[in-house]
Amino acid sequence: DPEDSWSLLVSSALEAAVVYPGILRRGLSLPRPLPGSRGSDSVLCAKVTDVDLDGRPEILLGTYGQELLCYKHSGDNSGGFGQFRPLWSRRFPSPLLALEPLDLTGDGLEELAVVCLGGLHVLQPDEPAAGDKAARAIVYFVAMMYLFLGVSIIADRFMASIEVITSREKEITVTKANGETSVGTVRIWNETVSNLTLMALGSSAPEILLSLIEVCGHRFQAGELGPGTIVGSAAFNMFVVIAVCVYAIPAGESRRIKHLRVFFVTASWSIFAYIWLYLILAVITPGVVQVWEAFLTLLFFPACVVFAWAADKRLLFYKYVYKRYRADPRSGIIIGTEAERPTPKDLEADGGFPPALPEAEPGVVSPSPTPEEKELDESRREVIQILKDLKQKHPEKELEQLMDAANYMALVHQQKSRAFYRIQATRLMTGAGNVLKKHAAEAARRSPALPGEEDEDDEEDEACSRIFFEPCLYHCLENCGSVTLAVACQQGLGANQTFYVDFRTEDGSAKAGSDYEYSEGTLIFKPGETRKELAIGIIDDDIFEEDEHFFVRLLNLRVGDAEGMFEADSEDHPKGKLVAPLVATVTILDDDHAGIFGFRERSVRVSECQGHVEVTVVRSSGARGTVMVPFRTVEGTARGGGVDYEDASGELEFRNDETA
Repeated sequence: DPEDSWSLLVSSALEAAVVYPGILRRGLSLPRPLPGSRGSDSVLCAKVTDVDLDGRPEILLGTYGQELLCYKHSGDNSGGFGQFRPLWSRRFPSPLLALEPLDLTGDGLEELAVVCLGGLHVLQPDEPAAGDKAARAIVYFVAMMYLFLGVSIIADRFMASIEVITSREKEITVTKANGETSVGTVRIWNETVSNLTLMALGSSAPEILLSLIEVCGHRFQAGELGPGTIVGSAAFNMFVVIAVCVYAIPAGESRRIKHLRVFFVTASWSIFAYIWLYLILAVITPGVVQVWEAFLTLLFFPACVVFAWAADKRLLFYKYVYKRYRADPRSGIIIGTEAERPTPKDLEADGGFPPALPEAEPGVVSPSPTPEEKELDESRREVIQILKDLKQKHPEKELEQLMDAANYMALVHQQKSRAFYRIQATRLMTGAGNVLKKHAAEAARRSPALPGEEDEDDEEDEACSRIFFEPCLYHCLENCGSVTLAVACQQGLGANQTFYVDFRTEDGSAKAGSDYEYSEGTLIFKPGETRKELAIGIIDDDIFEEDEHFFVRLLNLRVGDAEGMFEADSEDHPKGKLVAPLVATVTILDDDHAGIFGFRERSVRVSECQGHVEVTVVRSSGARGTVMVPFRTVEGTARGGGVDYEDASGELEFRNDETA
């Protein structure tokens, strides 16, 4: 109750000192005498101050009897006589006339000035010993670093989530000027927008939360930490981070800002932010932030994002920027790029004016490559160059091993977000390891094991039998009548159990009853049996359809003895378990159409020393009749005629029901 927060202290030279709590509501109806103050000589002065620096004030009484008395409140105001208790007392050589706490040394701690009849006495606060100070400093530092790492880990979890959101990609088909198409992936989020919104929120989350907590705790009055943290963080990013980036460039090398337009826009808005803060805090309404100022400041943020996005997309004023034209050495396409307008000195140094641009042929359009197309080409060239370097350094390695190493090197050198570097720094500080190396190790664990490698799980539990589909992908023609699936059982050491596992079909694009016959049942693996087969009926019709698929799932594994009686299985050390793949996919190829022909793989990588390469052509959406498919080689970056490869042409003959 705010009315109970005001109390009145009354001291008298003849009576005991009295405290009246809650005077705004209760008046002088509940006096609380201070024990021992009546027995002392006349009370000449009194003061309420926090002597022991615990956040709760004490009562000081100075008496004619040369004593300084200190009282502490020990209960709520509803208590009895003993709610104030004496803490300590101190004698002086003469009567006490006045008490006043003052910061006389300028160290932030108040001393107590005691005016006596015989002079002035100054009481300084008790300071801990040097050893106690050192111990406290160590404890405080360790606790602060522990909390710092905790906040950093929590913030990095948040940053990792934002990184997942902003790194989402989608497949696009890029049509080149010559009509060729290529498929690649691009990010859904614009890089500039994500850096200014989600990335900025994630990297500045601790400062923002700290400022919000402090402002709300101070009844929306600025504290000493929150605003300074945000402004200091922004200044650190603008000056210190940029200075370190410039200083870190090795001698003799140079770096260029990739998105110079975006940099100018964001730098201009950053400088304007400081000017705007100065105006609203020192000029317009000194010391106060009004609602309209806060609302207008909030609107500046989406305006900054929109301007940066427009600069990134080359909108608005970009058409007035001077462009320099050049011809791509590979495609011959005229490309326009941003550049500074040449000066007369540049023209004189070149020996004249720039040559005229070649005129385009009538009806021929030579557009500049799209950013997506350039990104695809750059990534491909980078991987190819890394692969060449690795091939020279490690000629004994297989192509797949070189490809894994090249992909890892490309991952190391590719552009990364600020979220990645923040997470990486925290992981290195806490000893959690390198994110990229961990990713490569996980990928290696997910890849198939090489011959001679042992499965750690098998070593740990060799007595456990495993049941799964082998293989898990099946193809069949619509007129085949039925398709047979194989289920394997890897028997554990000393296994003499009988295993019962159920199976059932599930619809995909193919539907039970119209495309295949619904089936369910139980497979029984007796001791020593390692393979079982099950047949699913396929329904034939004379209607043309796209290729369809359905699934067959394994479930409900039970363990029995040699006589077929079920046994209870332990969860910690099971006798048998279902392992991946638990689901088999069956694709039904329509036989009522000649089929659609294409390559099984979009691209095939081959080592130069291999001598030849085989490319598989598949037949889908039908396999009826005999079809002749012509083929020939076409030059890309590799040249034919015996330079890089031998030219080949001919015809492939697909017989009836032949699919590859």
